[in-house]
Amino acid sequence: MLTSILDSTAGLTLSETLICTGASVGLGLLIAITYMLQGNFTKNFTVSLVVLPLIIQSVIMMVNGNIGTGVAVMGAFSLIRFRSVPGSSRDICAIFFAMAIGLATGMGYVGFALIITIVGSIIILIFAKTPFGVQIKAEKELKITIPESLDYTDVFIDIFNVYTKSYSLEKVKTTNMGSMYELHYLIIMKDANNEKKLIDELRCRNGNLPIILNRVQTIKDEL
Repeated sequence: MLTSILDSTAGLTLSETLICTGASVGLGLLIAITYMLQGNFTKNFTVSLVVLPLIIQSVIMMVNGNIGTGVAVMGAFSLIRFRSVPGSSRDICAIFFAMAIGLATGMGYVGFALIITIVGSIIILIFAKTPFGVQIKAEKELKITIPESLDYTDVFIDIFNVYTKSYSLEKVKTTNMGSMYELHYLIIMKDANNEKKLIDELRCRNGNLPIILNRVQTIKDEL
């Protein structure tokens, strides 16, 4: 079951090609379904995951031990990589997953590809549906605009001590032609239900200028 169905001493036969092609499409479909079950998705990307193993399989079958052709194919894939749009780690993982299955079916290891697809899909879904890797502390990003007359170094310390477990001033930015400061804090609330009270007290201190409290915007999920 884990051996190749392709005969290296002879050329490709129609039956071998059809078996590998069917396996590529079927396993690509399973990978696409696994990706869809994890959360947000688009039709274009899911269709690409279905077709990608078939494309990789076709390339590997065409190379078929030819070193010169293999180098040319590697160069072509490098050019495509530099023209692609960076995605999240979930997208990139799905792409590499589909490529690996295409490599396996292209070499005739259909049974191996089937086992890896099933095991890999189960593992991905388990980690996607469980809280593994979820950051427990609810860190928030707080942006406060203050007039230039206020000393931003300690103006909100007493308020933060009441409502937050921890806070840190990450960035100070001048705005409105230098007449105001925009302060960027990272805070962890003692009680998430007190967010309105925190904002109300900050508004009284900063003269009712804009205040923004939101989730931390990061790109940590990108590779």
